[in-house]
Parts: sequence; structure tokens; C-alpha cells
Amino acid sequence: MFLACAVITSLLSLVLLGSAAGKLTKHPKVTENLGKCEVPSNWHPRLAAAEIAGAVGMVLGLWVPALGIAAAVGVVLYFVGAVIAHVRVSDNEVAAPIVFIVLAVVVIVLRIATR
Repeated sequence: MFLACAVITSLLSLVLLGSAAGKLTKHPKVTENLGKCEVPSNWHPRLAAAEIAGAVGMVLGLWVPALGIAAAVGVVLYFVGAVIAHVRVSDNEVAAPIVFIVLAVVVIVLRIATR
């Protein structure tokens, strides 16, 4: 069970780091998506920082379970906010954030199960 937790945590953390890199480097597709959701450009570094914190917290959580659980809860809340941002502007592209919510919930459940 711990191996599954470690694999899913690692994959989700890599995705979060990639997303953060896209925000920090102002990748055109990332800035276009954020623009569709009317996210101000001065929020991009803050959102990237939240993703980096979530990724690092979940990885460190493999050794400190409470930290991993807290970080995964933060990731869930982050992506709930992303879904809300998309729905607010009538953009139905919410599949990716919902997948990440599900993966973060899986990390929480597995982390609790392997304490």
C-alpha cells in the first residue's frame, strides 16, 4: 500500500511542479488558460508557489504522514478553486482539475492507511 502511495504522490508532485514551471515561465498555453479564467497575472507566481508547496509537502509526507496529508488537502482545495474559477466564467474545461482532486484524495486515503 505504501508503494502505491509513493507512486501516486510522486506522479502528482511531478505534475504540480510542471504546472508551476508553466506559470513561472509564462508558458503561452498556461497563461492563455489562466486568462480565460480571468486570473490576474500577478497571481501566477503565488499559484505556482502553492503548487510547489503542495508537491514538496506531499513528497516529504512520505516520511512525515501528517505533513503529506495536510499538503494533499491543500492540493484538493487548490484544484477545487480551479474548478470554481473555470465554472465562474462558463468554461467547462474542468476534467483535469477534477482528476487532480481525485488523485490528491487518493493520496490522502493511502497516506492515512499506511501511517
